[in-house]
Amino acid sequence: MSSSTASLETLPGRPLSLRAELRRQLSRRRTTWSFVLLLALPLVIVAAFALGDGDPSEGSLVDLATGGAANFTVFTTAVSSSFLLIVLAALFVGDSLPSEASWSTLRYLLLAPVPRSRLLLSKLVIGLLSTAVAVLALIGWSLLVGLVFYGPAGFSNPSGGTLDWATFGPRLALIAAYLVVVLMPVGAIAFAFGVRTDAPLAAVGGAVMVTIVAAILDQIDNLGSLRNALPMHDAGAWFALLRPEVVWDDLVQGTLWSMLYTLVFVGLAFWMFRRKDVLS
Repeated sequence: MSSSTASLETLPGRPLSLRAELRRQLSRRRTTWSFVLLLALPLVIVAAFALGDGDPSEGSLVDLATGGAANFTVFTTAVSSSFLLIVLAALFVGDSLPSEASWSTLRYLLLAPVPRSRLLLSKLVIGLLSTAVAVLALIGWSLLVGLVFYGPAGFSNPSGGTLDWATFGPRLALIAAYLVVVLMPVGAIAFAFGVRTDAPLAAVGGAVMVTIVAAILDQIDNLGSLRNALPMHDAGAWFALLRPEVVWDDLVQGTLWSMLYTLVFVGLAFWMFRRKDVLS
């Protein structure tokens, strides 16, 4: 069954409710394959460690990745958060609206006697919820895979110090929450692009490109404190939660900037969609 056919079949009833939007997104192949690839990643990493015979840098995160479930989960989260989770956030939040336009079903959804904002809100909420579920699924599944293959040892920090499970467990929950927060601006940027285009790839690719450019600018020391305002500047601040004594400054700064970017781009998306001529 094609995506457009599936989309048309879900139109009757309450097409703009959160439940209907959730069914629409869960029935899409891109959602299924995204989660399949996401959950396959920890197993691929285990296979890579088993097959590889090189010597990792002593005292690095990868050096300690096979030391236990906690270290393996942190390593898998670290390698995923720099690109894979960014692409998924852009995909889940930015793809849904232009996909409707590309299938020529958007104008039929808007025939329902409800405001456009409700349609947009349902797609935004489900997109952000899908991103949060992806982060939780990756961390939870990595923890299980690490427990099976490497045992239940607590976290050993490459820079020194250890965290037992009583401390590491709540810290890991905070890491998951922080990752969801810093991914929200990526989704919001993709969401704003998605309002302006009928091509899902343009919305997703545009948001990823903005993130890449921001990362490049973040490497220029001459920008000084201006770099603090770049999207994803504090995306790696969650490593502070793995130290025995947590320094919260970068975490708070990253949270505030992420919320600001999210509000600005989501507000821009709603403003543009109210004025858009929907022809497809």
